[in-house]
Amino acid sequence: MPASHAPAHPEPLLVDVRSRPEFDSGHVEGALHLSLERLVHEAPAVLPDKDARLLLYCLSGARSAMALQWLQQMGYTEAVNGGSVGTVALQTGRSIRRL
Repeated sequence: MPASHAPAHPEPLLVDVRSRPEFDSGHVEGALHLSLERLVHEAPAVLPDKDARLLLYCLSGARSAMALQWLQQMGYTEAVNGGSVGTVALQTGRSIRRL
């Protein structure tokens, strides 16, 4: 019997790289907010596991593409660009939450 009951492919951590007002106006349920402007400086503290599965998104996919490049340069191995907030909500089956 395996010692760990963790799933083989855990759900990715959703990371919203939009601005705070954009995040507050509607983000995918359970997403972590880490704006593109703060990403390079705060990712090591907020996302310490560089092998964690990360699903990045923004409004159109452009900022999350830039965030993906930066994270890859920082050594993150399992980050992917999910595109837009709507696409990620549909793909993950999660609702959009507004603050």
